[in-house]
Amino acid sequence: MNAKWVMVPAALAFAASAHAAVLPKHQMESDWYKDGQNQLVKKLNLKTGLKAKNVILFVGDGMGVSTLTAARIYEGQMNNKPGEEGYLSFEKFPYTALVKTYNVDAQTPDSAGTMTAMISGLKTDAGVIGVDEDVVRGQCETIKGNQVATAVELAEIKGLSTGIISTARITHATPAATYAKSVDRNWEDISDIKDEKAKGKCEDIASQLVNFEKNLEKRYLGVDVDGIDFVMGGGRRHFLPKDKAANSADARSEVEGDRTDNRNLVTEWKEKYPQGTYVMDQKGFDAIDVAKASKVFGLFNESHMQYEADRKNDKAGEPSLSEMTETAVNFLKKDKDGFLLVVESGRIDHGHHAGNAYNALNDTVEFAKAVQKAVENTNPEETLILVTADHSHVFTIAGYPKRGNPILGKVVSVGKTEPSKAADGKPYTTLGYANGRGYMNLGDETNADAGYGQDIHKDGRVDLSAIDTTTPGFHQEATVPKSSETHAGEDITLHATGPGAQLVQGVVEQSDVYHIINQALGLDK
Repeated sequence: MNAKWVMVPAALAFAASAHAAVLPKHQMESDWYKDGQNQLVKKLNLKTGLKAKNVILFVGDGMGVSTLTAARIYEGQMNNKPGEEGYLSFEKFPYTALVKTYNVDAQTPDSAGTMTAMISGLKTDAGVIGVDEDVVRGQCETIKGNQVATAVELAEIKGLSTGIISTARITHATPAATYAKSVDRNWEDISDIKDEKAKGKCEDIASQLVNFEKNLEKRYLGVDVDGIDFVMGGGRRHFLPKDKAANSADARSEVEGDRTDNRNLVTEWKEKYPQGTYVMDQKGFDAIDVAKASKVFGLFNESHMQYEADRKNDKAGEPSLSEMTETAVNFLKKDKDGFLLVVESGRIDHGHHAGNAYNALNDTVEFAKAVQKAVENTNPEETLILVTADHSHVFTIAGYPKRGNPILGKVVSVGKTEPSKAADGKPYTTLGYANGRGYMNLGDETNADAGYGQDIHKDGRVDLSAIDTTTPGFHQEATVPKSSETHAGEDITLHATGPGAQLVQGVVEQSDVYHIINQALGLDK
């Protein structure tokens, strides 16, 4: 027999057949070939039950497939590798599905309708949270009889510990959908409800978070719950009265609070849970004793928390998403009955809306680190971890860049050393947006939102020859000029590991995510 041909190993006999009994030695010794075999063996050896003690749902807001691919490459290149060969932590999970994201009334969705689907098991309209499609957005009176239960509420009723984390305002659409009922996602505090009649009938989102325990017990007579155990995010302004005296130490506005009802919801929370721990900065976060704390509430910014790249510039300091996740898991797993934790990376979405790929990718890498912290701090035999997005963005990876070309850089083709030129004679970047504010060159600026202070670029293509497109402050070119880049309508991914993970297969409706959580925890039993 030719020395270049060898028999397929018996351990991998499943890969052989009467038509493929031999393979070239150089083929079998290829790292690509061996990696494929090893991945298949791992999956064949999986023994996974259907019931879990704990469930952690991670949501990368706006984290579409193109974002995953680019972030994977970016993470690799941060570690001096080509990047394409790597995996984000959760991309190594054994089960994956594609998820359809449309809302009942929208082909391209928003976060309110998509998160309501994931956490309540039914699709609804864009712009509303915790209610079904029979409401009319912004009309308070239509909410009656159309509220739906969430997995967080059912977990509380079942006696599990619960937690919610977001780098966005904790009253923003995605985290709010876990605990609130609102016919308008924008009703984050009472000042946002312009109809005076509605103010007395529809409770704002921040108030619903603080009154979660009371509202749930009122909704279901005979139920006794102890309230959400761990909450962290931004959005302090919606919890504080419009009074300078209530400002936090790191307030950015002259008057931090927005509430026009004179209520201080931080004070109200402390009164409800006198043994609880409220924190608003890195020092307070670092001092949390997870073994002794009974409840934890953290509000780290007036509005959204910082982009991961911009955290160093925060006046009082903020924990990272991975730090918050690790602390939450170690706090919640004290409960012998189990827990449900929802973790959102909200600023991936904001980086894209600003047309700044750097921050979107950097926050995706931090999101992957947070998932890894959850993996490292839980028992894989009793914890189902789900990682998904709510929707995608009009974010593209294009041209024909060679392997290892800087993902934030200009396209340099295979075998070339100089950037490729478009038909207009100008170089172009690998990453771009179908719409948005377009080109900006803000250099080392790490806050993507700084671009909103610049004019929308409407003057066509820019000559990028002398511009470093890999800096944090570079905003990619956009085809259609708009005040903000938009969501996209294609499917996103769902990754799973742990008990019940094998249900994550095929192409599914977004509302199926809830049913997978329900199956794992038996919430409706």
